[in-house]
Amino acid sequence: MTGLTDVEAATAEVVRTYDRMAPVYDALDAIYEWSWKRRLRAELFRHAEGRILDVGVGTGCNMPFYPADSEVVGIDSSRRMLAEARERATRLGRSVTLRQMNLLQLDYPDHTFDTVAATFVLLCLPEALIPAALAELVRVTRPEGRLLLLDYHLSSRPAARLWMRCLSPWLRWAFAARYDAGTEHHVEAAGLRVVERRSFAVDSVTMIVARPG
Repeated sequence: MTGLTDVEAATAEVVRTYDRMAPVYDALDAIYEWSWKRRLRAELFRHAEGRILDVGVGTGCNMPFYPADSEVVGIDSSRRMLAEARERATRLGRSVTLRQMNLLQLDYPDHTFDTVAATFVLLCLPEALIPAALAELVRVTRPEGRLLLLDYHLSSRPAARLWMRCLSPWLRWAFAARYDAGTEHHVEAAGLRVVERRSFAVDSVTMIVARPG
């Protein structure tokens, strides 16, 4: 079982990185966001309904795609990213509850949310902690609810795979993340039933829609 010390050690680098990068995060990621990420966010949140938990809400890039009638809670471990998210929510006129929280230790009872979404989040965790993170997300999802995931994986195409490996040091420094997270390999083991699985961005991103059980 993962102890508190392990969890804190695993997330400390992520918190430091995103507190540092928060003011420039949107500028750094703008070319990716506007060229293809926004399209994937829109596609993912087409599956969202009811009470929604947006895990690793960051600066709030998912906010434009929340269902209009939904109640949304956004969590992040970085208080500075949450400050950016609050500004975005204000600009968009969205009512979103934002809380600082570790995704490995969610401060919510079992079966709280109809939809739990994690977009480009689990790739910031060490591989050994991804099963624990997924288990925690499943715990707070209602039995009839949905878990929505977007995450990188190494492309099966040689040229794209080489390019991703070349960019890996930059991704690690700027976003405390990695392309080879392997999130999709842990989904079934976490007790999830995959409803839809699709690849995007030259086979470098996986979208998964899953249900508990």
